[in-house]
Amino acid sequence: MATLYVTEQGSRIEKEYHRILVTLDGEVIQSVLLRSVSEVVLVGTCGATTPALLALLDAGVGLTFISRSGQLRGRLSSAKSSNLNLRLKQYARQQDEAFCLQVARNITVGKISNYRTMARRFLRSIHSAQSKSKLQHLIRLKDQSKIEALENSITRFNDLLTQLKEVDNMDVIRGLEGTASKLYFSYLRAGLRWQGEQVFARRQRRPPKDPINALLSLGYTLLGLCFETAIEVTGLDPQAGYFHTNQYGRPSLALDLVEEFRPIIVDSIVCCMVNRHMLKPAHFTVGEGGKTLLNRQGLKIFFHQFHRRINTQVYHPLAGRALTYQKCFEVQTILLRKVINGEEAEYLAMPWK
Repeated sequence: MATLYVTEQGSRIEKEYHRILVTLDGEVIQSVLLRSVSEVVLVGTCGATTPALLALLDAGVGLTFISRSGQLRGRLSSAKSSNLNLRLKQYARQQDEAFCLQVARNITVGKISNYRTMARRFLRSIHSAQSKSKLQHLIRLKDQSKIEALENSITRFNDLLTQLKEVDNMDVIRGLEGTASKLYFSYLRAGLRWQGEQVFARRQRRPPKDPINALLSLGYTLLGLCFETAIEVTGLDPQAGYFHTNQYGRPSLALDLVEEFRPIIVDSIVCCMVNRHMLKPAHFTVGEGGKTLLNRQGLKIFFHQFHRRINTQVYHPLAGRALTYQKCFEVQTILLRKVINGEEAEYLAMPWK
């Protein structure tokens, strides 16, 4: 089943028999079978009728509201009987310092390992471009600084991974993760071939003031929603995490599990869309306070690529077979549940090659 993204501003979803309709000014612009939908995401000023809401609740289909800049406004889901004993174990584990350290360390190992993989991929793409060009000597001079920076980054990531093995302090883990992220975004910025005037100078969340930050923010929100759904299905509480601190209304556990997948899912599709010129300055608008937003056409392109990415099949070593990334999210969540229950020794991040 697929996620239905509704992006046409001013539109709403309605119910007709066993179908969900997207209407605008009284006209049907999209129609899908309810049984073929697993989640509905309303973007910006899109709305829903009461019969449509009730149909989604009865079918167990979640409904999410997000802003055009990628900020989560809220979620609507059907009433579920939570696994009280499992959640009590989950909450008790939060008081176990050794358990929290182990989970946080392995999540960070996965994230930095995937940062390193991205650096290696950038490096291979430069070497590949050099080998195909007839002006290899000119490209080598131009890209030599990038190659050296990427090689240095890979070395730094290896050093950080070595340091993580000996860490027994949560603040140190967060510090190493912050160092890795700062290094990562510096070469990610250098690897993006954006043709617009707005420059991606640094990671800026609220509000995103350039197209790259707008894409990253939206992508990270969607990825977080994927994990919130997977966590709820396994019976865990999305708000009770082990790496991110608990805050009212904050899905800390979802944010924990998202970390290792940020470069795999979101950053990789942002690089693809930007470097292949699938998204251009014409796909963005600038709102109040300099907030940069995708327009209607840009949203359609982004959601299509995000959906395509999470449904790409990859080999998962724990499952021992090829799974879509969306199924991998479920596997990782189930693994954490087993660790909480004492059925597995430790949480291990999914390796990406």
